Amino acid sequence: MVTLPKRLFAEFFGTFWLVFGGCGSAVIAAAFPGVGIGLLGVSLAFGLTVLTMAYSIGHISGCHLNPAVTIGLWSGGRFPIHDIGLYALAQVLGALFASLLLLKIAGGRPDFLLANDGLAANGYGPGSPGGYDMLSGLITEVVLTFGFVMVILGATDTRSPSGFAPLAIGLALTLIHLISIPITNTSVNPARSTGPALLMGGLALQQLWLFWIAPIVGALLAGVAYRAVAGDPPAPPVTGLPI
Repeated sequence: MVTLPKRLFAEFFGTFWLVFGGCGSAVIAAAFPGVGIGLLGVSLAFGLTVLTMAYSIGHISGCHLNPAVTIGLWSGGRFPIHDIGLYALAQVLGALFASLLLLKIAGGRPDFLLANDGLAANGYGPGSPGGYDMLSGLITEVVLTFGFVMVILGATDTRSPSGFAPLAIGLALTLIHLISIPITNTSVNPARSTGPALLMGGLALQQLWLFWIAPIVGALLAGVAYRAVAGDPPAPPVTGLPI
């Protein structure tokens, strides 16, 4: 039997994997002299973390790895409201643990400075890689989270072809990063934003509010929109991916 503690551990580990792999690729591999993986490499890394975890823990916890996804699945009639807070806590703790390990590893480089090199934190204005303002960041995060949750709801619908949901979701997250890394460094995930921001403090922490509000708004809208288009779920709310 898959108990709630087991599901919460799966969410903790899955979110750890997402932040350690995705942000780790940006902090370590993307900056490696002569072998930097660049925007495409970081985008693929984030997509691969979700794809691999969806196949690994999707049947245990649903592989949300993201408070906005959890809320979007509730909005779409796929998840019970009473588990949202615990899922979000497990996800944030997983992201924080990954960020702590990344900081320890990156700190092994003599010239690493947290204030300069960062931990792939999200931001707008002076915190945006491309200098995009708050409104651009807000619109981007709402729209891309909306699209991401729509993909998740559609790909995991029991009426969809079985077995392909992780591929669709992983590729969607890759596409999202290709679009938005220059704008906000890509969040669409409040937990992913919180881990680095808590360690970096300063501007990253001051701007963290946007990376909670915008993804949650986008996810809520997606849940409502999907139910309006596809109808109510044909089965009771589920916690796992039908893969």
